[in-house]
Amino acid sequence: MSSFDETEAIYVRELGIDDIAPIYHLGEGLFTSDLYPYLYRTWDEWEVIGLYNTDPEYCLVAETDGELAGFILGTIITKASWTYGYILWLGVSPKYQRRGVADKLVDKVVARMIEDGARFMLVDTDPTNTSALKFFNRKGFGNIRQHIFLSMNLSKHEYYGRLIDYEHQKAERAGYKRSRPAIRARKPDSVANEVVLNPLVNESQTTEDQSPI
Repeated sequence: MSSFDETEAIYVRELGIDDIAPIYHLGEGLFTSDLYPYLYRTWDEWEVIGLYNTDPEYCLVAETDGELAGFILGTIITKASWTYGYILWLGVSPKYQRRGVADKLVDKVVARMIEDGARFMLVDTDPTNTSALKFFNRKGFGNIRQHIFLSMNLSKHEYYGRLIDYEHQKAERAGYKRSRPAIRARKPDSVANEVVLNPLVNESQTTEDQSPI
């Protein structure tokens, strides 16, 4: 299903396989490490591919003038007594922001989730993304709960240091083995004697063969 708004010229449709790469690259430009480090860490092409394969009906794109204007990726979560609609990703090209693209994408996916039995909606975003927070508040999302993310620099971990030392020692041992000259195997004495004696035996045999009968 799709819709076309002649006033705003925003066309909303389901995500197609040819949209995966453009959506991923648009997300790369929106969810940058300096602005939104958590979104940057979790955004990759498999986010788009996975949801396209499992929940295509909740993955929509918005086009205007034949260009990708924005996208929304969602899913349905069913628990024992509740069915949740969950908007995982929403992105609008800077060129088409403040033109109602996000509104149309959210309205469309929410309507589909209601039709499929969802009675509760979830969405999350980076706490510093104030524009997104204002937008979702305006769309009726509230009851904000902050989730704390902790981090650790593994290069300072004790095991990391031991592993690096082990790899260095392993590399040094490998280099030492390559630098040693090859030792040629010594032939057994019996073989050496045969090499020396054979000419004599052959010469004697040759003499006997040439003597007249």
